Amino acid sequence: MSKHPLENAKSPSALIDERIAELGDWRGETLARIRNVIKGALPDVIEEWKWRGVPVWYHGGMLCTGETYTSVVKMTFAKGASLDDPTGLFNASLEGNTRRAIDFHQGDAVDERALAELVRRAAEANVAKRTR
Repeated sequence: MSKHPLENAKSPSALIDERIAELGDWRGETLARIRNVIKGALPDVIEEWKWRGVPVWYHGGMLCTGETYTSVVKMTFAKGASLDDPTGLFNASLEGNTRRAIDFHQGDAVDERALAELVRRAAEANVAKRTR
């Protein structure tokens, strides 16, 4: 008897691991670092793999994505426009009414403490919205 196709499917976490490994450069290192910050801030975060290859993190709703491009790793917060960003991490997609993003370029420092706080704020906003 043959297996159902989904039995052979890899978990989203395994696909993210593969993406990090296949990048094999600063982009993979940056994506891994971002992922570690997210998982450290929210140990029960849910990882998904969407849109043919984009890591997405959920906690009470969508938190953010981790997109990789040739010259940037983009962390887009689904509801970033509504989040307080006292350290000014958001540096991209600033014109929209909903999303905000952080573009990480090669050599950029990652303020892990501020990023973890932003991730927690995004999760709190999702939970607050669901309880209204």
